[in-house]
Amino acid sequence: MEKTNKSEYFEAVGRRKTSVARVRLFKEKNSLPNIFVNQKPYQQYFPTLELKKIAEEGLGAVRAEGAYRVSAKISGGGIHSQAEALRHGISRALLKVDAENRKSLKSLGYLKRDPRMKERRKFGLKKARKAPQWAKR
Repeated sequence: MEKTNKSEYFEAVGRRKTSVARVRLFKEKNSLPNIFVNQKPYQQYFPTLELKKIAEEGLGAVRAEGAYRVSAKISGGGIHSQAEALRHGISRALLKVDAENRKSLKSLGYLKRDPRMKERRKFGLKKARKAPQWAKR
């Protein structure tokens, strides 16, 4: 009796600002993008059309919209940052599937992590750089 492992997947981590997306790509044929974020369909998780489009862009760049089922766990940051972290994670996982995808993903900028995040507050200041009002007397 031969044992088949149905849960074979490619895993990658995508990040943007303080958002982290742990993405798993499962090989599965389907006509529509089959993406689940925190155990919800991505259409339900991301409220606007723009965010849904950002989430799909990684698969669309290599024309693999229906070829994979995507399962992602996302935490931290805001909703827009989470969508871009998901795109980054999907793109990195697609590299593990096939190294040929690198050229198209890199030219679109989907493999670059966007590191910008809020600067920490320093003591003696009101915000990261804003100082209290100075008075001569």
